[in-house]
Amino acid sequence: MKAHGWKRILGAAIVAALAAPGAWAGGRRESGAVDSFEGRFGSMSWEEIEAEARAQTVYWYMWGGSDLINRFVNGYVAGRLAEEYGVLLKVVPVTDATTFVNKVLGEKQAGRTSGGSVDLMWINGENFRTMRQADLLFGPYAERLPNMQYVNASDPAVANDFGFPVEGYESPYGSAQVVMIHDSAKVPEAPTTVEGLLSWIRSNPGRFTYPAPPDFTGSVFVRHLFYHAAGGYERLLGPFDQELFDEVAPRTWKLLNEIEPYLWRQGRTYPESQTALQELFANGEVLFDVSYNPAGAASLIAQGRYPESARTFVFDSGTIGNTHYVAIPFNSSSKAGAMVVANLLLDPATQYEKARPEVWGDLPVLSISKLPGEWRARFDSLPRPAAVLPPEVLTTHKIPELQAAWLEAIEKGWVANVLQK
Repeated sequence: MKAHGWKRILGAAIVAALAAPGAWAGGRRESGAVDSFEGRFGSMSWEEIEAEARAQTVYWYMWGGSDLINRFVNGYVAGRLAEEYGVLLKVVPVTDATTFVNKVLGEKQAGRTSGGSVDLMWINGENFRTMRQADLLFGPYAERLPNMQYVNASDPAVANDFGFPVEGYESPYGSAQVVMIHDSAKVPEAPTTVEGLLSWIRSNPGRFTYPAPPDFTGSVFVRHLFYHAAGGYERLLGPFDQELFDEVAPRTWKLLNEIEPYLWRQGRTYPESQTALQELFANGEVLFDVSYNPAGAASLIAQGRYPESARTFVFDSGTIGNTHYVAIPFNSSSKAGAMVVANLLLDPATQYEKARPEVWGDLPVLSISKLPGEWRARFDSLPRPAAVLPPEVLTTHKIPELQAAWLEAIEKGWVANVLQK
């Protein structure tokens, strides 16, 4: 069996993997009376919610694999929360979202209906669906956030998370769209079609790889090939269709298995994460990278980690985009504080700061046309380094994610039909 990255449990399998009652450990609060905030917040003014949040500590479980993001959250976000709202933010970095999904599930099974160990989660996709269906989320709260006025909440890309209705149980944090990164000094002409990239891989053995799913970048790379094998994403939208999956999947595995001998280390092993792939690209071992962040390459160039010749491109057929969110567990005892954090994340100043390439380069989730004039001008004048594609190119090449059940089937299928072959 070929080496690969961490494994995760999805959907119903997460529920089956719950810790036994009483097995949960590591929380910092004792359970007590059921928190009454959920029954009160709907009739509270925002000023009253902010007042209740003061002096609360918010434990935010989030992916911790990026130094840039960690500095932004622990510096800018935490600093503003403490100074302006008296909220203490404690970031708990995780490598996979199932860490906090299983923790909250385990706490519910153990009867811990308040005083939970998680107050806020960076979440989307199948993990949000799992928690929503298991009634593990506080809400709906998003419509109470004042800064939601700057978000086009009716946009399907915001109102639905991987095809699953959000309904106010999570609030948007940022936008993402896949770009391919290449070293233009060594690959002057980027292959802008999927078939062109596959041909390049076969002609340049050892210079391409992708992270092992369920790493999110490896998973999305495989989905692009799945779209290609299906003749386009349009047929795949909507609920999972086993018959259609059984038609498209074998063609996808065939493509991936055909290129495997031409991958880095002949495909005997795969990078376990996006971070590992970035290191391979930075060291010149491979000449392509995959990123959900269109400004990620520019940020890494500015840090001196990527060559100045790094450039980005999208496939002519489009690349997948989505929205990332935060959500609040049902048993958080700092719900007011978590709402204040969620609102601050949508503040125009926060969205502008994280959009700066040298800070993070994350795409803003705000509708720029809804902003006051001075903020529209500031966003319009954001610098665009050479490694960042023009907004109109990204917008016209953005294609949707599939519903979570498709992702689960594709990832499991990759393990069984590519990794283990």
